[in-house]
Amino acid sequence: SHLSFEELLRAQSDPRTRASKQVTAGKKPARPPKATVKQPQSKNGPLEMSAKKPVPFLRQVVSFRKKVRRDPRFDDLSGEYKPEIFMKTYSFLDGIKQKEKEMVQKQLKKCRNTEQKEKLQQLLNRMKQQEQVQKKQQELRERELSLKRQQRELAKQGKKPFFLKKSEKRKLELAEKYAELKRSGKLESFLSKKRKRNAIKDKRRLPSQK
Repeated sequence: SHLSFEELLRAQSDPRTRASKQVTAGKKPARPPKATVKQPQSKNGPLEMSAKKPVPFLRQVVSFRKKVRRDPRFDDLSGEYKPEIFMKTYSFLDGIKQKEKEMVQKQLKKCRNTEQKEKLQQLLNRMKQQEQVQKKQQELRERELSLKRQQRELAKQGKKPFFLKKSEKRKLELAEKYAELKRSGKLESFLSKKRKRNAIKDKRRLPSQK
């Protein structure tokens, strides 16, 4: 009764006075509504949160450890690549490749479908090319090993070892290739093809005549 009208309005608008009135009247004060969490339809589905709940300033981020992939070709943990050891370790693959080649040859003889026959022939040609490349690489490695043995022998005798340049190695390879073609009788066809290729290159280099 001793308060003014303005002070009464201020006291009624205060939430603490409203809560005390509810307590004196026997009513429980109303609690702020909680954010409802909907259960997912599936067991592994995500939870659906209410959009009315404000997002906290500091969120809990799950720590994720990035996987570092290792390439064994460029990693020191895999050791140093040595062709001799590699070829000796995986020499059993040559027998498997030979069996696959024989199987393709048998299928090629029995096949009557034109399209399938062309695919088998392409596969057989690719296998033969791989064999030729592997054979050339093996011969090149054997040649390099023989040169290293010669250098070691010279070093043991007290002589100065010599090291071939890339151009000299290339000349030796061409000489061996020439001798091999001459033995097989394919020298003339190889030289004619090379002349044609060189003629085409020379023709391209010439200025165009209008």
